[in-house]
Amino acid sequence: MSESAQHHAINYVEFSTTDIATTKKFYAAAFAWSFQDWGPEYISWDKATAGIAGGFRLRERGAEAGPAEPLIVLYSKDLKASEDAVIAAGGTIVVPTFEFPGGRRFHFSDGAGNVLAVWSE
Repeated sequence: MSESAQHHAINYVEFSTTDIATTKKFYAAAFAWSFQDWGPEYISWDKATAGIAGGFRLRERGAEAGPAEPLIVLYSKDLKASEDAVIAAGGTIVVPTFEFPGGRRFHFSDGAGNVLAVWSE
């Protein structure tokens, strides 16, 4: 996610999978997507091969693991200001800011059942 991105624009889509290797093999074979491994629990695909940058995170199998919903990720030039704006607008932070290779992000609920994330370098 290192390319320059537009502030508060959709920048990344994240899906979950119960099998990283099988998912990687499927999308590479079906659509010729290129992947980068970020350890045993995460792979990302390249915008050049898929049209938008994104990735797959490993999730547990079973009902307690929750649904396999995609996570839409917005970019922010100022993560703290974006978090403050979400709260001021009535949103709820559901995953506090955390670091990952390449940046930091938080997840929020918009109050209408949608959970999105915002990231920054």
